[in-house]
Amino acid sequence: MIDWLINHLAVVMFFALVAIMFLGYPVALLIGAIGIGFGFLGMLFDIYSMTQFANLLPRIYGQAVQNQVLVAIPMFVFMGTMLEKSGVAEDLLRILQLMLRRVPGGLAIAVTLLGTIMAATTGIVGASVIMLTLIALPVMLRAGYDKALSVGTIASAGTLGILIPPSIMLVIMGDLVGIPVGTLFTGAIIPGLILSAVYVIFIAVACIIKPSLAPSLSGGGGDTGEPLNAAMIIKGFIPPALLIMLVLGSIFGGWATPTEASGVGGLGAILLAIGNRRFSMTILREVMTSAALTNAMVFFIIFGATLFSYVFRALGGDDVVAEILIAMGLDTGWEVMIFVHLLVFFMGFFFDWIEICLIVLPIFAPIIAKLDFGTLLQGKQVVLAWFAITLAVNMQTAFLTPPFGFALFYMKGTVPPSVTMTDIYRGIVPFVILQMVALAILLVWPETVLYLPRRFGFLD
Repeated sequence: MIDWLINHLAVVMFFALVAIMFLGYPVALLIGAIGIGFGFLGMLFDIYSMTQFANLLPRIYGQAVQNQVLVAIPMFVFMGTMLEKSGVAEDLLRILQLMLRRVPGGLAIAVTLLGTIMAATTGIVGASVIMLTLIALPVMLRAGYDKALSVGTIASAGTLGILIPPSIMLVIMGDLVGIPVGTLFTGAIIPGLILSAVYVIFIAVACIIKPSLAPSLSGGGGDTGEPLNAAMIIKGFIPPALLIMLVLGSIFGGWATPTEASGVGGLGAILLAIGNRRFSMTILREVMTSAALTNAMVFFIIFGATLFSYVFRALGGDDVVAEILIAMGLDTGWEVMIFVHLLVFFMGFFFDWIEICLIVLPIFAPIIAKLDFGTLLQGKQVVLAWFAITLAVNMQTAFLTPPFGFALFYMKGTVPPSVTMTDIYRGIVPFVILQMVALAILLVWPETVLYLPRRFGFLD
């Protein structure tokens, strides 16, 4: 028994992390503490040495403190929070509502499109879900929309911000797997649009089959009665579209790094807030505080993750996991990939995306990079980029699946009393299924992920 424990100490370390997370301890503190604790345990069994701890500070300094890309995180948070307070979303929803007033489920489709557009400017799920709930849900309920369809649409549209660039999750994933952020940003565009299109098609078909889900807006409670004109479109669409092109276009064109583009995005968000007469020093302080707190949280977690992954590998974790997969009969690339995605989907019921990233990526990314997936997926960078984007789509379900779906909690805190938790759970079920459909598309046709990174020269 002792011999087995010594040889599989890394496996015990992994399950200890998962088990203790259920107790509710802060992940930033827990993941580092587990690494230190099992490092000392390894010393007792003479499979780890005190001198190896000396390598931790240089690794943390090199991977986090000196990492210029991570500076983009607080700037993207700043940009998204400032846009949330600038009134851009209200203007966009009103325009989309007027454009789609005669389409079945037009208001729900407008909310999905708004979530897609805002995802390309915020990248923050919590802010997007709360903003869409406050702006769109009263209008949808007043128009007679089904409560489950309304909350399901809002929750799913709000979570697009975790996938569509500039996504904070992709910045962190890129750092964990060693893939440039620009590669992941370009690779996530088509999957994000596929997911949005799947939502729109589902809403339109469901409302055609069952019109009672979404009464016509013409003359109804959701009809504002105002005509759509060119001035509204120019004022509501042009500024955010220019900001998106400046931020993402500069990255894809190779004119700016993600860090530089995030600075441009922050400045552009300030200018939009000034243009909408929503800028003040009070708002600026609130936005700066939010960005600073998010940045501190991310760096603290990265420190802990670096410590955990270093000790895990030093205890032979990579080799043990590979042996376990072979013992389970999972010896091909596709079998391991399906196993990892099933594991991540199950973990999504209990953990947040960042916890899943920190548990799964350091363990499985090196293994996935060495496996064979056929002629279309040749090269470590290609395989890891495809793996990371498909994993990002899978982890999006973690925001929607009960009992710990964070988007559901964000929404429950802002919906009126007439919308129950049962309505929310009932509403998200079809959208979780749609996310799995989109994931299957990306797995079966890898070019949906790899086409744009190859087109823009990020992948050979």
